Amino acid sequence: LGSLISLSSTMVLLKTLTAQGRMGTLSSRVMIGMLIVQDLAVVPMMILLPALAQPEAGLRLLGTATLRAAIFLFVMVVVGTRVLPQLMRVIAVRQSRELFLLAITAIGLGVGYATYLFGLSFAFGAFVAGLVLSESDYAHQALSDIIPLRDVFGMLFFASIGMLIDPRLLLATSGQVIVLLTAVILGKSLILGGLSAAFGYRNVVPLAVGLGLFQIGEFAFVLGRVGVQTGSISNALFTLVLNTAVLSMVLTPVLSGTTGAIYAWWRNRNGREPFQTINLPSSGLRDHVVLVGGGRVGRFTAELLQRLSLPAVLIELDYRRFLQARDAGRTAIFGDAAQQVVLEAAQVSAARLVLVTVPILSVTEAVVDQVRAIAPAVRIVARAEGAEQLRQLQARGLTEVVQPELEAGLEMVRQALLHLDFGVTDVHRVSAQLRQEMYAPLFGHDSDYQRLVQLGSAGQLFDFSWVEIPVGSVMDGRSIADLALRSRTGATVVGILRDGQMLPNPPPDHPLHIADLLAIAGTPDQRRSLEALARARPEPRDIVG
Repeated sequence: LGSLISLSSTMVLLKTLTAQGRMGTLSSRVMIGMLIVQDLAVVPMMILLPALAQPEAGLRLLGTATLRAAIFLFVMVVVGTRVLPQLMRVIAVRQSRELFLLAITAIGLGVGYATYLFGLSFAFGAFVAGLVLSESDYAHQALSDIIPLRDVFGMLFFASIGMLIDPRLLLATSGQVIVLLTAVILGKSLILGGLSAAFGYRNVVPLAVGLGLFQIGEFAFVLGRVGVQTGSISNALFTLVLNTAVLSMVLTPVLSGTTGAIYAWWRNRNGREPFQTINLPSSGLRDHVVLVGGGRVGRFTAELLQRLSLPAVLIELDYRRFLQARDAGRTAIFGDAAQQVVLEAAQVSAARLVLVTVPILSVTEAVVDQVRAIAPAVRIVARAEGAEQLRQLQARGLTEVVQPELEAGLEMVRQALLHLDFGVTDVHRVSAQLRQEMYAPLFGHDSDYQRLVQLGSAGQLFDFSWVEIPVGSVMDGRSIADLALRSRTGATVVGILRDGQMLPNPPPDHPLHIADLLAIAGTPDQRRSLEALARARPEPRDIVG
């Protein structure tokens, strides 16, 4: 009975999280991790529970069942790594989706029947077959083809469960069902929420876990049927658990949806829970940048903001990255940016800009929704992984969306065209046109952005090159006017880099020295002429003079 009640429903929870838009949050990842462990625990339960149903057989029967399971798993590992990949490769070469789907179905049913003949549970064999297929090279195609069958069998599964419910028996045992349902909800919520708190999760996570995983899962029906067949539990007890499980599944979306309201009430009553923060000023923040995500893009953005002395606070869920921000002396908050209390700790309502650098669309959407709920007028710039994500984020009212892959692709195109001897003007014209076409859905009517693109393209059209003054150069110790660089080479010195300091537009009487880097503007021939002059040695009369 404890095994039946301890399992939660993966199918119900995933549907609930998706409908509530909470996929990708910290609490959802904790719950999914717990569900994976529970699903894996079904394997030893299917092996051991039938043997434990016959205690008079003692350890002999338990050892026999364990040995059978071990032999079967060994055979499945060998078959799954040696035979099935070859078989799937032969079937995939045929390029017949019907044959591929038939093979996947036959493997699942065949392995399940083999375990039944081996003296183990049919459901256990089907579960192992799914694990083996998931590790193959054809797992994604197999999953995409099997999803319709999964949904059909899932529908039939729940329909059959519903057919097992006797309304008259449910009414007759309503008192027992209510007591058991209440005990399950309270007990599992406290235990699972307490476990997440014991592992260091704070704020809303324990509450979300408790209210999300309290239901009795679908694997309980499979284990319960095995228990009835072995005489471990009676039909009456199985029916009681069945009725309780169905009602707990029905209540999952309702109770899980109250997480935010309950946590807000608790926070208002008991005060805000302390956050682990770094360098957060006691006077608070205002007109700052809230940076969500400290990955490669977020870390580079944070470095630039810090270099420019712009006030910014980083929100990071990865503790390793959080410590890296601490070591770099940045203001940071450890937490999930999709949670309202974390954004309030970052004082997003007083922020000037929110930058979302995480690449996962569901997480970005959850963060954007929370930011809009707290500060509807704040500007949001987010990261998108393609045109489809760009359009989805645009529909949520973002200020700007950036596609890192597009920018990297444009730079690759620019470098390729330059090495293929395309003119600089043509290269920048093509790249600017591509950028405007890709960002047109979002910035088509933004005059400021269009002007920024035009200014950037115009600035890049100025073709500069750098020339270093070597040891023994004729230029050493002489000024630009003295060398008559403009009249002798046609090139113009627009800047001098010396000892890490940049001197733009140097005056004609400015002396040049060894190791100076000259920023040169001009045609390729003019630049080559100045480079040759820099390499030239002074003539004797120049040394005497």
